[in-house]
Amino acid sequence: MLRKFLSVLLVFLTCACASEGPSRPISAPAQVRQPTLVNESRGDVPAVVRAVVDGRTVELDTGERVEVSLLAQPADCWAAGARVFAEKWLLGKAVRVSALTPGEVNLRLDDGTDYALLAVREGVLRAQAAAGVLADAELGAAREDRGLWGAPCNGMDATPTTTTTTTVAPPAQRVESPESTPTTTPPAATTTPPPPPCAVVYRVDGQWQDGFQGKITIRNTGGSPINGWTLRWSFADGQSVRQMWNASVSQRGSAVTATGVANTRSISPRGEVEIGFLGTFRGKNTAPASFSLNGTACVTG
Repeated sequence: MLRKFLSVLLVFLTCACASEGPSRPISAPAQVRQPTLVNESRGDVPAVVRAVVDGRTVELDTGERVEVSLLAQPADCWAAGARVFAEKWLLGKAVRVSALTPGEVNLRLDDGTDYALLAVREGVLRAQAAAGVLADAELGAAREDRGLWGAPCNGMDATPTTTTTTTVAPPAQRVESPESTPTTTPPAATTTPPPPPCAVVYRVDGQWQDGFQGKITIRNTGGSPINGWTLRWSFADGQSVRQMWNASVSQRGSAVTATGVANTRSISPRGEVEIGFLGTFRGKNTAPASFSLNGTACVTG
């Protein structure tokens, strides 16, 4: 009887062990990859500026080199001043950084001041596309001749060059004696001025009540490349530019100044660039009568 009981117990224990199956190993928790500031994070991240490359480019304590969004490339004649300004306000300072696109960030000072707005307002840098508060800040800087809007830049991208004109005195004329035969002085040769090195085509692409969209084509008709340009014109009917693309813009009264940005600042010989804008008008919307490029009048088509 005892032997039979032990046999039944042994069978029961064998079946119980077989039904449990192998034990499952405990998996380690998945590692969460921390986002990098520039490429993935969209939040307001604290950082410290470790180095200043130029007026709009800095290196953070994370080792990342970033450009401040909405700011145009520093003007050639004000590049040193833009860097000094950036070092004063940013170098070694705590900032708040928000990434927009890879390599571009919004930068706020510790007190909440937007660095891009501060730089444009002080005339240190232009805005890539002056609109809204940046347009107002740029217009105010131009009106008061602050930073690059004053001497020596006067709103130009390139450092002004001084041209020295040397006047050569004509050779002394020999006085003929009364017996000598009188000579006739030939008429002075007339020189034809060279044609303007640029041509501008202005057109209105669309118009609605009190508003319109315009397009300007700038052609380099000379034989040398144009590296950096400023186009100026005046409206006759009080039109106002509200937004511009492919150039930065400022306006004083009826006078408008458009400056090439990174992708349009160079124009090869026989090449052209196009800029567009949105504007407002009251009553008439007459096209500008003339344009000048880097101070030289252009053919208007």
